[in-house]
Amino acid sequence: MNLVNTTPTSVVDRRIDKVVPLVTPAELLADHVLDERLTETVLAGRRAVTDVLDGTDDRLMVVVGPCSVHDAAAALEYADRLKVAAERLSDGLLVVMRVYFEKPRSTLGWKGLINDPALDGSGDVNSGLRTARTLLLEVLSRGLPVGCEFLDPITPQYIADTVAWGAIGARTVESQVHRQLSSGLSMPIGMKNRPDGSIATAVDAIRAAAVPHVFTGIDASGRPAILHTRGNGDCHLVLRGADSGPNYDDASIEGALELLRNAGLPERVVVDASHGNSRKDHKRQPSVAAEIGAQVAAGNQAITGVMLESFLVEGRQDLDPTRELTYGQSVTDACMSWETTEAVLTDLHAAALQRRAGKTA
Repeated sequence: MNLVNTTPTSVVDRRIDKVVPLVTPAELLADHVLDERLTETVLAGRRAVTDVLDGTDDRLMVVVGPCSVHDAAAALEYADRLKVAAERLSDGLLVVMRVYFEKPRSTLGWKGLINDPALDGSGDVNSGLRTARTLLLEVLSRGLPVGCEFLDPITPQYIADTVAWGAIGARTVESQVHRQLSSGLSMPIGMKNRPDGSIATAVDAIRAAAVPHVFTGIDASGRPAILHTRGNGDCHLVLRGADSGPNYDDASIEGALELLRNAGLPERVVVDASHGNSRKDHKRQPSVAAEIGAQVAAGNQAITGVMLESFLVEGRQDLDPTRELTYGQSVTDACMSWETTEAVLTDLHAAALQRRAGKTA
C-alpha cells in the first residue's frame, strides 16, 4: 500500500528550505568497509579499555587528540606520530586517539566535520560522513584505537563500529536520548559532569545507561525502527571540571567516588585535563596532567584514565575565509602542541609504572 502524506502544507515544513536525501548506514558501510584486520583492532581496543576500567589491566588509559578534527590530512599525520609514542609507552599507557567529529555549541559556531566538512556553512553531511568514516578506517589501519563523542543520535549508525571508547558530553549527559543511546552502544562510554559542575547528573546517566531501554531510531537501511537495548555496564564517569573551576583534586575525586559508591556503581573515574580543569587554558594542561599523574603515582587506583586535547601546533585559530588556515592547528578549543603532548605522555607513563611498582611492593 502506498502511503501518501495528506498533511496540509500550510502546517508543516514552514521553516524548512530544502530536504536532502541522506546516505543510508548500509550504503556508507558497504563503500567504506571495516575489514577483518581493522575489526580486530576495534575489538582489541574495546577489550583493553574495558580491562583498564575494570582494573584487570593496571595501565592508565589516555584519550588524546584534537579538540575536533577539521583536516583529515593533519589528523593522519598526528596519528602517525601518536602511534610511535603509543608503542613506546604501551607497557604503562593504553593510548586511544581522540577523533571527534561533532561539536556541541552553546550558541553558534562550526558544528564539526560531519555537519560541515567544507568549513563554510554549506552543511554537506553526506560528504562529511564519508570523510569521517574514511579517516576512522585510516587511523585504525595504523593500529590505534579510536575515541569519539556521540552527539547526534543517528550518527553512530555510520561510525560506531570503528570506535573503541565513546563519550557523552557535558551538555548532553542529562539528555534521555543520549542515555538511551549509550545503553545500546557496543563500547565503553564516558559520561562527563555537567558544565555547572554537577557530578550527580553524570552518575544518574551511568545508572540509566546500564539498564535496557526501548526507543525509536533507524536501522542500517535508514528505516525508522524500534530499538531494544541490553544496557551498557561499561559506562563510567569523566571529570572535566566546571565553569567555576577544576574538580581533579584529591577531595573532588573522593567526592565523586562517594557518589558512585552510594549509587552502587564501580569506583572509577577518567579525568579530563582540559575544559574546566585547565580553566580553558591549553597552556595549563601539562600542569593539570602532572597533578593527576602525581595522584596516580601515589597509588590512586580509581583514576583509570586521562583526557588531553592536543594537535600538531599549539593554540587555536578562527575560521577566516580570507586567509589560509595554519596546518595542524585547532579551529575549536586550543590544544597543546605535539612536542608538549609527547612530554606529558612520557610523564603519565612514569606515573603509571610507579603506581604499579607501589602495588606490587
